[in-house]
Amino acid sequence: MINNLGEKKSILSQYLAEIRNINIHSDSMRFRRNLERISEIIAIEISKTLTYEKVEVITPLGSAEVPILKEYPVLIPVLRAGLPMHRGLQRIFDKSASAFISAYRKAEKNEKFIVKIEYISSPDLSGKTIILADPMLATGSSIVAAYKEIVNRGKPKHIHIVVAIASMQGINYIKKHLPDKNITLWVGAIDDELTAQAYIVPGLGDAGDLAFGSKD
Repeated sequence: MINNLGEKKSILSQYLAEIRNINIHSDSMRFRRNLERISEIIAIEISKTLTYEKVEVITPLGSAEVPILKEYPVLIPVLRAGLPMHRGLQRIFDKSASAFISAYRKAEKNEKFIVKIEYISSPDLSGKTIILADPMLATGSSIVAAYKEIVNRGKPKHIHIVVAIASMQGINYIKKHLPDKNITLWVGAIDDELTAQAYIVPGLGDAGDLAFGSKD
């Protein structure tokens, strides 16, 4: 299932406009905060799909029966660009456990690249609901590689993939390589073009560099 939240009018569009805007890209703090805001909005949408149970809450004047989350999802950012989104997700799911995955592109001799997973730190994920966050879904290779590592830590009940901007090519790639029945994609915007260097157009550039500075 694909949920394109950018199709609906909301304040999300304002934050997407700002992370795309080259005139404010020099403000890395603002870029990070907008990624946090985007993930907070998506987290609230995801929360509507989760399971709740009613509990009795004692107030100074009596008691109230309130539905609360039965189980919190496990939050997994793809490092390093996913860290601001992880922070936003944590603000909403403040009792969630976290796992961390580091992925990088390895260049091949034919000028193509493959995605390698360098590091993963994770609890047992068996039967858990997962939220996997990465700002950009370009080719889809990073998400597929991350998925393969996740299921090695236990078969999750459901995986929610959260991205700010996706390419159609990336969406088609994960449709082909990931099972449909237990995965939901939440995206702020979908762009049509992907360059030979795997940059989304119009996109926004390199999310990791914009959030944390250029790397060697």
